Amino acid sequence: MTTSATEVPVQASGIFPDAWRRCVGTGRMELALRRDYQDSLAVIQREIGFRHIRGHGLFSDGMGIHRPYTWQGEERTHHSFTYLDQVVDAYLELGIRPFLELGFMPEALASGGQTVFWWRGNVTPPRDMGEWTAMVRATLRHLIDRYGLDEVRTWPIEVWNEPNLKDFWEGADEAAYHRLYEATAHAVKEVDAALQVGGPAISPGSDEWMVRFAEFAEKREVPVDFVSRHAYTSGPAQHVPFGVHQTLAPAERLLEQFATPRRQLQGTRFADVPVHITEFNSSYRPDNPIHDTAFHAAYMAPVLANGGDLVDSFSYWTFSDMFEEVGIPTALFHGGFGLLTHRQVKKPTFHLYAFLARMGEQLLARGDDHLVTRDTASGRVTVLAWAPVDETAVSAGPERHQVRLSVPVGGAGVYAHRSSVDEERGNAYAAWRELGSPRSPGSRALDLLHEAAEPARTHWRPAVTADGRVDLDLTLARHEVTLVELEPAADETPEWWDERRLLGREAQA
Repeated sequence: MTTSATEVPVQASGIFPDAWRRCVGTGRMELALRRDYQDSLAVIQREIGFRHIRGHGLFSDGMGIHRPYTWQGEERTHHSFTYLDQVVDAYLELGIRPFLELGFMPEALASGGQTVFWWRGNVTPPRDMGEWTAMVRATLRHLIDRYGLDEVRTWPIEVWNEPNLKDFWEGADEAAYHRLYEATAHAVKEVDAALQVGGPAISPGSDEWMVRFAEFAEKREVPVDFVSRHAYTSGPAQHVPFGVHQTLAPAERLLEQFATPRRQLQGTRFADVPVHITEFNSSYRPDNPIHDTAFHAAYMAPVLANGGDLVDSFSYWTFSDMFEEVGIPTALFHGGFGLLTHRQVKKPTFHLYAFLARMGEQLLARGDDHLVTRDTASGRVTVLAWAPVDETAVSAGPERHQVRLSVPVGGAGVYAHRSSVDEERGNAYAAWRELGSPRSPGSRALDLLHEAAEPARTHWRPAVTADGRVDLDLTLARHEVTLVELEPAADETPEWWDERRLLGREAQA
């Protein structure tokens, strides 16, 4: 049965929130010194343009900030910013600002030996809180001296990462985290009262931590300029060599997690502070092949279309597969978190973000399978549409999905341009599988993968109805995400043009 077209209103219902692009995640901070990382971030910024970037390891030994030494029999500490300057300089040159996560613990300052990840980030409290806060103050003062107070005031400062998990904070000791947060927040404000500090950066599964964090901060009058948490929808890991498989909950569960902090903080003095989802994805594992698929782009589409109504930012974890938490990746496609593989091969979810980056700020319509916007300056109307997914099986889901829209474009002529990714098109992972899953593709194979990663593109000149509308009848393949751009285009074809005469013959009557 053919469904009737949905009529998109002429008047915008409001502004489409850009919370989806306000932050993106990254592997540990020192990775930004590598060429592949910087090449990947340049691609991301050119085609998407995130505002902030957040990752672990600012204070881990790989960044070399905390440097104890002995002079004339006296124990001292030197704070060195050699690597930090290079990283932040590179970020700002690419138009992206740090979202500073304060962690992990420098080994010489740690109270214990517990570490996390292949690169051994120390997750124990400081053995000397005064020395920790001195490091925090010194780092922020250096950043202000180098980049200016007005600039650094725009960088949110988050205290630690997932302290509700014993893997990330020794014993998941809540009282110890509150002590760390209190001392750190006051240290931040000592540097400048307008710097933004927040937390508790909790993972899913311990939601009451947020409630108790708010109670603690209110009782102790501790500064909290924003709250943060993470969101994932995968089940327990089923391990295979160099990878995992996991079940997935419906994508709506991500939106439910986004909404939780605001609901929990109602009635507190933090009810109106910004809410940042500083990590989100389907799987919390950096070796789950689902991240590489067209399914994943279609799965994430409704989250990106709706998440900005619930939070101030939600940060995709991560922009690149330059990421080593479970070790150095063993193949080009290995299930990494990234929107890009190493060597900048674009995944389908990259294109979902790139499509959103081409959309306008006026929200015209939003449904279960579509989003329609208009650009104020140009009048260009954009339609993002996606096929529904079946999270119980990647091979399931409808083979075809119909989206019919009546879109207002005004009275002028219109040029239409459609870009699509699905199981076959714009899908480098599928091409890689057909190539035999080469672990280290040579130059020819890389060229093929870059080519296969580009969306399928079509263009045409649609008819405009008398009331200034274009009727779009979009047939979407399984797991397709498509962007249709409708741009005003005047017809300047000369009156003598006759395509029938391209071969030099007179047109037949």
